[in-house]
Amino acid sequence: MSRSQEYWDDKTVMVTGGAGFLGSHLVEDLESRSDTVDVFVPRSDDYDLREKSDIKRAFEDSQADVVIHLAATVGGIGANRENPGRYFYDNAVMGIELMEQARQFGVEKFTILGTICAYPKHTPIPFKEENLFDGYPEETNAPYGIAKKALLTQSRAYRKQWDFNSIYLLPVNLYGPRDDFDLETSHVIPAIIRKCIEARERGDDAITAWGTGEPTREFLYVKDAAEGILDATERYNSSDPVNLGSGEEISIRKLIDVIVEETGFEGSVEWDTSKPDGQPRRKLDTSRAKQRFDWEASTNFRNGLRETIDWYDDNSNGHTK
Repeated sequence: MSRSQEYWDDKTVMVTGGAGFLGSHLVEDLESRSDTVDVFVPRSDDYDLREKSDIKRAFEDSQADVVIHLAATVGGIGANRENPGRYFYDNAVMGIELMEQARQFGVEKFTILGTICAYPKHTPIPFKEENLFDGYPEETNAPYGIAKKALLTQSRAYRKQWDFNSIYLLPVNLYGPRDDFDLETSHVIPAIIRKCIEARERGDDAITAWGTGEPTREFLYVKDAAEGILDATERYNSSDPVNLGSGEEISIRKLIDVIVEETGFEGSVEWDTSKPDGQPRRKLDTSRAKQRFDWEASTNFRNGLRETIDWYDDNSNGHTK
């Protein structure tokens, strides 16, 4: 199925989080799809999307036809453990009020980005969308996951009562150029890339990784994710949630071995087993995205990892926290 330039022509699209990691890639892709699309990114310095008055002002200023809600307060396992209240409140209040104001302002399409952290801790592999409410999420991510999952219930309720057209997408862990490499908030791929490169440059003998290395994860290249979100916004009009992933599962231990190899770090990896592993396994069933809007990931994992490492090598310059 080909992309429809006509869908985006002369539309104003509000992209919350449009200056962030995923958002910056999505805005680039969006602007390449139409010469007449107008993209509005409500920057946090100008609009606090936890405040109803600021959300209303963003809609008044933009007159948006479409909203793609990417903004989130998010981080890795450590950040989730330290900020459970903040991660619940910020993500819940942002999404709930944005959707309500979008409905009141007559927005024609609202795309919500959920999180893989919303799935139950022991979801059968591969994760299927119908399993989303079958249990409690992994404890360290639960406040964030439940806050985001509440937006799926809101989406379904608003479609039923007001025929409000919103969709809900569940991307797996993202990686790629421009990721967050701050060790306080980053996820595993950027954190280990940074540790390996800094250790290589200092000549260190070892790096430390969290947990046992036994859990598995699935990763999606950020540009593939951006494409999937825009394809869904164009073509998909149902409140059934949809997974976005690569369909490839890798253990954390194997992942770190690959990063060590690709970064040229020659030392060893020491495992801090006092730190939590998080969810035991993650692998998605991605068939619904293919069936509903003809999307599937296309980037080879090693190639995407190489691009991510190269970007960090070229852009760190000692400025990353």
